Parts: sequence; C-alpha cells; structure tokens
Amino acid sequence: MRKLTLSFERTTATKCPVTFNVYGTFEGLPPGLQLIQYRVVGTEQWKNLKSPTRHNGSFTALLATIDWEWDYETDPSGHTSVQIELRQPDGLMSDKLYYFECGMPGADETFGETSEPIVRTPSGGPLAELVADANLAAVQARSGAEAALVSRYGFHLDLDAGPVTYEEVFATLPAGFAVDVWEVTGAALKSVLAYPNAQGWVLTPSSSLRYTLEGGAVTEMTLNGVPVADDQVIRVAANYVLVGGYEGFPRWPGVTSVYRGGPDDRGALATYLVKNSPVSAPAGDRVTIR
Repeated sequence: MRKLTLSFERTTATKCPVTFNVYGTFEGLPPGLQLIQYRVVGTEQWKNLKSPTRHNGSFTALLATIDWEWDYETDPSGHTSVQIELRQPDGLMSDKLYYFECGMPGADETFGETSEPIVRTPSGGPLAELVADANLAAVQARSGAEAALVSRYGFHLDLDAGPVTYEEVFATLPAGFAVDVWEVTGAALKSVLAYPNAQGWVLTPSSSLRYTLEGGAVTEMTLNGVPVADDQVIRVAANYVLVGGYEGFPRWPGVTSVYRGGPDDRGALATYLVKNSPVSAPAGDRVTIR
C-alpha cells in the first residue's frame, strides 16, 4: 500500500455530541484480493478489511463510525482529530481529519505551514480562495460537490508565513459553520454572484469555478474550464448562513440541500493545510471584474 486518504461524513445534525463515518481510499494495492489490517490511532484493536478482487490498485471503504462527546469539566481537550494506521512494514499512516466542534487543540499544536502570507483583499482574495478550496476538498469525495463558494464576511485574520496555530485558524474563521452542499442552476447562481454588495465583496470560488462580472452581470462562468449553461445543475459547497441570504449576499433562489455531512469549516481548513503543507497563496484571480 502506498497511500491512504480519509474522508469525513457527519451523520448527526448536532455538532457535538457527533457521530461521523470515516472512509478511506487506498492506493497502490497489488493486483487481486488483499487483506488489509488497520486501526484508528489511539486504539489497540486491529481491524481486518478485504479489498475487492478487481480494484485497479485503488478502492474506497468505510473504516470506522466514531461517536464523540465533550465534557469540558472532565476532559478539557475533548476530541479534535482522526488518523488511521496500517499494519504493514513501513507503518503507513493516513492523512489526518480535523473536527473542532467537540474539542480544543493544545496551545502548541500546529496545522501545517504556509510558505508565504495568505491575505484578504477588499473583495475576498487569496485567503478566501484557500478556504473555498479547503471546503470543497472536505466534502467532494462523499457528496460529489463540484465547487465551493465563500464570502469575505466570515474572515477576521490573515495567515502569516510559517506554522499555522489553532489561534490563527480560529481567528480566521471564528463562526465554525458546517460545510454543506447544495444544488443550484447556472442561472440562479449567476444571479447571486452578480449581486452588488455594498462593501465591494464578491463570492469567492474554489479553483474549479471562475467567473467574470461586467456591468452588473455575470458575463462568463466556467466550471473546470467549461462554460456553465443557465439550465445546468451544479453542486456547490457553502454554509447554510451564506445560502440563506446572509454574509452580505441574497438568499440563493431555487436551491436544494443535497448533503449535510460536512465538517466544520475550521476543521476543513486545518485538514487541508496539513495535507498540502507547505501551502502557498492562491493567485486571487478567480473572479474578474471589468
């Protein structure tokens, strides 16, 4: 086995106590049926998993269902992360999943590092693009989300170059909203993106989505480089507050909720930073204003 990548799926409406599934995507398997032994880091019991006979070197499986509660008086730190260990000679470890609604990381714990400052701009900028990328990565595998959108409204601090502390993650995204997924048509999405925000903010997309604002309208929009049709249905990751008509933008018309299993946005950001460390600043060029 060469790589194990985890994905998170919350199955409770409550943030804490919380129940969530941990899925693993295995890569680099030898041909044929394979017996895999693994365990959740911090537990003693090894579990057995058989791969499909035909897998082309990769497959995805449910590895664990986890229940977390947080009694601050008896357990001040609570629970914040999950990682899987494989029983093989090199002791391969998965990436870590973070969730910050049922625990508080230690004061000295860091979450990857940035190779340069990642800052806000008056409209959104590189920091907003980074968070949009993190939100999409957190839910894409389980929901089929194609893009993510965030508002400049929710960001309170830039990220400096170097190790990222929880204090920085918390100060950047203090609200801790869950990352949900919605279906919306191209026409409806364009109407929201064209809204003339009084502060000059725009809705900032993940790298998969780009658009141009001109004369108070969206004149171009592409998804993975392909123009978006007005009747095309897109799955977009966004928090419910933004979709509901807050954070400086109107309520999204005709939207349908399709997935409520994502982590909190702070956990999504920490997971993304650690997995991709060192992280450089996105270009801040996904929205063109003419």
